[in-house]
Amino acid sequence: MSRKVILVAEDDANILRGLVDTFESEGYEVRPARNGTEALELFARGGISLVVLDIMMPGKSGYDVCREIRKKDEVTPIIMLTAKGEEIDKVVGLELGADDYVTKPFGVR
Repeated sequence: MSRKVILVAEDDANILRGLVDTFESEGYEVRPARNGTEALELFARGGISLVVLDIMMPGKSGYDVCREIRKKDEVTPIIMLTAKGEEIDKVVGLELGADDYVTKPFGVR
């Protein structure tokens, strides 16, 4: 059986490393991206089971990435992971097609 693949897009190197380590320790394969453009390139290669997106990234934001993914794929789950915790930010993310919205700081449990 093949492992599930998680695409994690996060520009903070420490948070990205922590997420990669956490997901890998749970048995997932992780494809890390440091910005939105890289995330879209990795997603286009296929095989992604879940997308975890930071909103505030250089180049394309998580909102942009979510919007572009949803134009082509309405099924793959997307979780927004961000420091932007205002209600309007959550509404925008969910309206763009995200399935859930987690604010920083967060616990891995």
